[in-house]
Amino acid sequence: MAIRMKVYSQGKETLVAAADEDLLGKTFREGKFKIEVGKFYEGDRVTEEGLVDHLKLASIGNFVGRETVEAAKRGGFVSDEAILWIGGVPHAQYVMMME
Repeated sequence: MAIRMKVYSQGKETLVAAADEDLLGKTFREGKFKIEVGKFYEGDRVTEEGLVDHLKLASIGNFVGRETVEAAKRGGFVSDEAILWIGGVPHAQYVMMME
């Protein structure tokens, strides 16, 4: 399995969007929740270490998939309580408030 990551920058904010590569192009639904794993996540293929290195510099993170969410968790960016399961797929986000 592989992680795909795309980095977006706007002013002082940096967003890292990452997803398990095998989820790209798929949509998941559960109740009122829906997540589309589309172009937003279609970036470079990275290792867990590469993802965590980028997250250290990011103010926002958006993660989809078991491998990606677990990597963000091991890096200290996501806790179990922050994971939302949509159609059997984990999704998590974080925001770092900067001055």
